[in-house]
Amino acid sequence: MTTTRSDRPVNGHAHPGKSRAAVDPTRSAPRRSGHGDDGKPPPAAARIVAMAREQYRFVMSPDGRPYAVALAGPNIALPLRNKGGLRQRLARQFADAYPGEVASQSALADAMTVLEGICEDTDPEPVHLRVGRDPSGAVVVDLGSADGRAVVVTGVGWKVVDRAPVLFRRSGAMAPMPEPVLDGDGLAKLHALLNMDTAAFRQLVAWLVAAWIPDIPHPAIVCKGEQGTGKSKAAQMFINLIDPSPAAKRSQPRDEKAWSRQAFSSWALCLDNISTIPPWLSDTLCKAVTGDGVVDRALYTDDDVVVLTFKRVLALTTIDAGALAGDLAERVLMLDLQLIDSEHRRSEEELDATFEAVRPAVLGALFDVLACVLAVLPGVRLESMPRMADFARVLAAVDQTQGWNTLGDYLATSANVATDALEGDAFAMAIAALVDRVGTWQGTAGQLLEALPVPPMRPKNWPVDPTRAGGRVKRLAPLLRSIGITVDDTQRSRDRTRHKLLTLSRAPDWDESASAPEQTPLWPEVAPPGHLEPTADQH
Repeated sequence: MTTTRSDRPVNGHAHPGKSRAAVDPTRSAPRRSGHGDDGKPPPAAARIVAMAREQYRFVMSPDGRPYAVALAGPNIALPLRNKGGLRQRLARQFADAYPGEVASQSALADAMTVLEGICEDTDPEPVHLRVGRDPSGAVVVDLGSADGRAVVVTGVGWKVVDRAPVLFRRSGAMAPMPEPVLDGDGLAKLHALLNMDTAAFRQLVAWLVAAWIPDIPHPAIVCKGEQGTGKSKAAQMFINLIDPSPAAKRSQPRDEKAWSRQAFSSWALCLDNISTIPPWLSDTLCKAVTGDGVVDRALYTDDDVVVLTFKRVLALTTIDAGALAGDLAERVLMLDLQLIDSEHRRSEEELDATFEAVRPAVLGALFDVLACVLAVLPGVRLESMPRMADFARVLAAVDQTQGWNTLGDYLATSANVATDALEGDAFAMAIAALVDRVGTWQGTAGQLLEALPVPPMRPKNWPVDPTRAGGRVKRLAPLLRSIGITVDDTQRSRDRTRHKLLTLSRAPDWDESASAPEQTPLWPEVAPPGHLEPTADQH
């Protein structure tokens, strides 16, 4: 006869009287002997749905993706259909619960459709990747371990917790992060692995700390230097501190769809050995820094249309900063790496071993700095707001708590980044030369094209008509402003055509003198790598 259950959970929530063992997803579902009036068992899809609702609750993310969360286990959101998700787990559990019977693909698909419907009935719930904020404002960093541990950082310190207070998702591009330890010398041990001066290293520390603050834009860090400066290895270390991955370094994506797949699976990623950046990629990276949105079906299995929004933490390596043009140049933190002499050069194997040995201490030191930043950040006010204002506030908080000058160094080098980007743009350099020659120039976009000499080898991005010329000048305006050239397009000609006029002039209060940050020794004094001092308890 058919059995009835008065305690069947709704939306995956177990009855209050259930024991923990009854909803433990690590255990096989009990074998069911119930049959219908005709002696046949319920359909496989129905039994799969019942198994799922006993062990999981079901949520919908704000971007419209359904997930399952184990009632007893880590606070990890499992995709319903993807590899390593709920479908795969339920297929295995079904085979264990009903020996001699294997769920068919159609039964699993029908069950997933029912569970997706359950997700639709829930209010959207934030699902984070590697970092998130809990309702109290604490920063939570997922260690990526199978047991679901996380680091919770507040203004009074940090601690490792067994279960994350926010919901995280995982991806195949993630790797576990070692548990941080309180060492006292973590920052110096990191600096000893990098060939950069103190000013640059302190900016790096501030950037690493800011990378764990999930709700602000993060400038893309650009490691610049000639061959032999260790750019790629340094960037790999940065990413593996923030968001470890088996593929921390990535090749330049071939199109926007390929980029979206990479960005969806990692909180932080590095594009290695960038020589030229096509306009579509430059625009895409800009949006990833400040916030991007993608509507695409191809990224999702069996979904119709899903809107994906994200901010990401980016690292780039390049020899020529002129590859960074336009808006992207305003959204970068440039770090120059120095040539490594033979005395300090190390093998790849030695670097990897040393990095793994010191990484727990480095993480502990960075979380210490982050806790200090969170304590004072609400009260930080800037006299003027630069382009990356939220990041600048973090720098100011780092300076206030550590006694550094990262904000001043960042603002000083930003002007040099803009100059390097301009030098890589022939049209921008032609405009600068025109203003230097005539002082102030006014005319239409078409007249500007006539006034500028075309290089013997016309660059691909040289505008071919007045419409494109006007648009290029508009996009170049922030970079031109950084070298003291103002662009005004608010005026119109006085004849009956009322053409838009461009006015290019030198800013009257622009100061050409710029002081470079003082060079300091590259490597600090630190204990020999691999010899860690006894660690104290975490905060």
